[in-house]
This record gives sequence, C-alpha cells and structure tokens, in this order.
Amino acid sequence: MGASTTDVVVVGAGLTAAFVAETLRDRGHTGRITLVGEEPHRPYERPPLSKGLLTGATDREALFVHEPAWYPSREVELLLGTTVAAVDRSSRHVVLDDGTRLPYGSLVLATGARPRLLDVPGGPLRGVLQLRRIEDAERLRGALVTATRVAVIGGGWIGLEVAAAARAAGADVTVLHRGGLPLERALGVEMAQVFADLHRDNGVELRPRAEVVGLRGVDAVSGVMLADGSSVSADVVVVGIGVDPCTDLARAAGLAVGGAGTDRGVVVDEHLRTADPHVWAAGDVASTFSPRLGRYRRVEHWENARRQGALAAGSILGDEAIDDRPAYAFSDQYDLGMEYTGDVADPARTRVVVRGDVPGREFVAFWLDGARVVAGMNVNVWDVAGQIEELVVSGREVDAGRLADPAVPLEEI
Repeated sequence: MGASTTDVVVVGAGLTAAFVAETLRDRGHTGRITLVGEEPHRPYERPPLSKGLLTGATDREALFVHEPAWYPSREVELLLGTTVAAVDRSSRHVVLDDGTRLPYGSLVLATGARPRLLDVPGGPLRGVLQLRRIEDAERLRGALVTATRVAVIGGGWIGLEVAAAARAAGADVTVLHRGGLPLERALGVEMAQVFADLHRDNGVELRPRAEVVGLRGVDAVSGVMLADGSSVSADVVVVGIGVDPCTDLARAAGLAVGGAGTDRGVVVDEHLRTADPHVWAAGDVASTFSPRLGRYRRVEHWENARRQGALAAGSILGDEAIDDRPAYAFSDQYDLGMEYTGDVADPARTRVVVRGDVPGREFVAFWLDGARVVAGMNVNVWDVAGQIEELVVSGREVDAGRLADPAVPLEEI
C-alpha cells in the first residue's frame, strides 16, 4: 500500500494531530485518517487557555483549529473521549480502551504532555487548580471571579500568565517559585529580572526559593505552607510546576524513550521517524534530532506543534525534508507582549546584548554564544521575529556593538 493510500492513525487529537490530518489531505492523501483523543473536544489550541480564555477576552469556540464540519468534509474520523490502551507494532494495530483494534499503516504518536502534580498534603483540596485543558481554564476563570487571594506555585510562563490574569481580576497574588527569579532557567538572570519587575510593578508578591511542603484547609484550600515555616494565605492555588511528556504508550511498545540528551521524549530523527518505519512522534512528546544544533531537543510550544504536525505528514508521504528552525514562543502579560526565537540550553553560558529601552519594556534582547546569536526576544517590538530567526539560523559571527545599535537594521548585522 503506497504512502498516499495507507491508513494513518494519530494517537492524540490536539493541534499536532490537526496539522497531520490537514497536511495529508491538502497533499492528496486518500487513505483513512483517524485521530484518537482522550478529551471530548475536537482539536484546539492551548495558548489561549492562559491568555484570552482565562481573562474572558476569547470565547471557547475561537480555540478550535477547524469547524466541526471540516472533519467529515475531509473524511477525517475523530474518536474523542477515547483512550489508546496499547500499540501492537507486530500486527500494526492500536488497541482502544474498549478492546477495539484499529489497524494502521502509519502511526503518529502525538500524545502531548501532562501537568506535574503537587505531591504534598492537601493537594486534593477544593480550590487547588491546574491549567492544561479547556475545562481547567474555565474552572479557573470562574474561581477568579470571587477569589481574593491567589497563590501561584511555579514561576514559568504559564504561572506568570495566570498571575497576570488573576491581578486583572482584582485578586491579591503571590507567586512561589523555586529559583531566585521567575523564568531564570529559561532566560537567565538579566532578562528574568525584566519579568520580575513587571509583576512587582503590577502588585504581585514574588517569593523566591520557596519550597512548598503542604496546603492548608479543611474542605477548601486556605493557604500554602513552606519549608521555612512560613505560609501564604490563599483561597485559590494554581499549580504550574511544569509538564512531563506522555511517553507511556511508546515505552510499553518498545520504542526508544528518554536517555541522555533526549529530554525524556520519544526519540525520533530529524524527519520525526522512530526506529520503527511505521511509527512517527510529533509535538510535545517528541525528542527530535536537530542537525543544526547537533543534539536532540523537545519543544513544548504552540508553533512546534503546528510545524511538526505538517512535517510528520510530509514524512509519511515520503518527504526527506526537515524543519530545523529555532523554537518560537510568545507570551502576553499585562501590557507586555513578547516573542522568543531560539534554542538556549543554558542561558548562564551566554551573554546578553540588548538594543532598545529595557526600563520602558520596549527592546530586543539577543543571547550570544561567543559572537554568534543563538536566541532573541523582542519585547513590545514587532515584525522582527523573522530577522531574529535568520540571525540564529545563519550561525554567522556578529559585531555586538552593531547588534545593540537601533540605528543599524537587523538585516544588515
């Protein structure tokens, strides 16, 4: 059976899966396409969960990748609210939770990631929330209507976006984070300080090096207890301590997972192929080899899900193309909007060069490894992400003085 007619099963029905299906059909694939998802919803985008949906600026319907009629019109079958119990690689079937066996010619694992749980006493109390699915965002949005004190555990992108939404709703907010500054591991001290100042200026209390040992309350949460003996009062606690890739199916099926330098995901090559020629992995769950970087990387951002969905489809159809562009992410907090382009494993090993007004929060920051730009972040400066990407991909050495000079166009660096 040729690549254009083979039955394709995608385990996972998120953004990656939607782009697998769309790309296959756009390129003339005539075989059966089935998306199997645990959630009851057709594929949707997750960034608005901590942004517009949480604040009420975006309604639920705007999240979905396609209209309901798109799937039957393109002969894409959705098996929603359905769990895949196993992958039988020898017979090329996936086994559903009810025992149904679904055959495949090509299988894409797009199982995503799951939030880490806070394993401390009091975790099940009412008012302790996380943010990964539509229902999580709607539950949290409802809680913020009446919340007076919100504690956010975790100082990553999700945690800070939730903190901004909670402040917009009028709650007192405390962010508890393990490091010295929120986002320090992602951005390094200098740029993490920008976001720390932003939140403090908007009335958020930041508690660095905070180790949570328990949650206080009877039926509903009333506070967070810390290892230093102090506590933080809260009637809503949002846990945002990261995610883990959903690799259980792949591991049970005998596919390579994790290992040194692979960031815990399903190991795939630059075409998203596993060692099994009939199985691909894409999106949050995939640890993809990057020829440009000479290492594996696993990227959890929205743009990666879109790119890899399309790439996996092309690979199924026989392409040898790769998408080795730098990772891309964006965030909106208060009046600050930013885009980040690049791949920095350890910001402490780079130096930062800035052009623009850091105190005014209108600038572009560049991370340099030696004289080469490895990442850039534009803050309230727009239409430059493409130029930053070109600098990163080129790998050429740059003059730091010219890089910092706003009078020198980025395309001339």
